[in-house]
Amino acid sequence: MNWLEAILLGLVEGITEFLPISSTGHLILTQSLLGLEGDAVERQLIIIQGAAILAVCWEYRVRLWETAARFLFEAPARRFVLNLFVAFLPLAILGLLFEDAIESALFAPIPVAIALIVGGLVILWAEGREHRESIATVDDMTALDALKIGLFQALALMPGTSRSAATIIGGLFIGMQRRAATEFSFFIAIPTLLAATAYKLWQARDALTIAELQPLAISSVVAFISALLAVRFLIRFVSRHSFASFAWYRIAFGIIILVTAWTGLVHW
Repeated sequence: MNWLEAILLGLVEGITEFLPISSTGHLILTQSLLGLEGDAVERQLIIIQGAAILAVCWEYRVRLWETAARFLFEAPARRFVLNLFVAFLPLAILGLLFEDAIESALFAPIPVAIALIVGGLVILWAEGREHRESIATVDDMTALDALKIGLFQALALMPGTSRSAATIIGGLFIGMQRRAATEFSFFIAIPTLLAATAYKLWQARDALTIAELQPLAISSVVAFISALLAVRFLIRFVSRHSFASFAWYRIAFGIIILVTAWTGLVHW
C-alpha cells in the first residue's frame, strides 16, 4: 500500500464512520476499487476505526473525564457507563459468534450495495413517521433503552447497514430526541470500536510487520482528523435537518454500484 492509498482509506474511514452511510461498506468498496487485498489490508481497515473513535473521545473529553471522576460517587455517572455497557453487549456477543460467517458471505460490493439501498429506504420510512420524543438527553435513558439501541446496533454486523445509522434511527424509534440519539451513537461507538480494534490487534499480534506500520500510521492520523470534522458537522447538521439526504445518497450510491457491476463498467 502506498501513502496515497493509505490517505484515501483514512479519509473514507474518518468521514463515513459517524455519518449514517456505512464506513465498513465504503471501505470495502474503496478497497475493491484500489485492488487492495490481503490480511494486512483487512487488519488496517479494522484498526483505523480505533483512530476514528479517538476523535469522539477528544470531542467529548470533558464529559468523559467528568464521568470517570464521578463514577464512584454519583448515580447518573454509573448509569451512563452501565447504559454504554448494556448497549455494547449485543453486537459484541453476536460479532464473536458470527464474525467469520459474516465476513465470508457479506464482505463484498454487491451485498454492501443492497444493504445501502435497504438502509436508505428504512431511514426514509423512519423520518416519514410521526416522531414522539420522550428521551431528551442521554442521561434520561434507562438500561432497557440502552439494550434496545444495542440490538439495533447489532444490525450493523451486516456491512453496508451502518452502525451509526442503526443506532441513530433506533434511538428515534424509541423516542429519543434527535441530538440525543446522535450523541449516544457517538458514545456507544467508544467501547464498540475500541474493542474491535483491540481484538484485531490481538489476533494479529504475531503477524504485524514493520512494513505495515507506515501506511497504518498515515491512515490513522488522517482518520482521526477527518472523523473529528465529521463529528462536529453531524452535531450541527442534526439540529436543523433530517437524515433524508443521507438516505437518498445511500440509495443512489447503491444503485450506481449495482448498475455498474451488472453492465461491467466497474469490476468491483
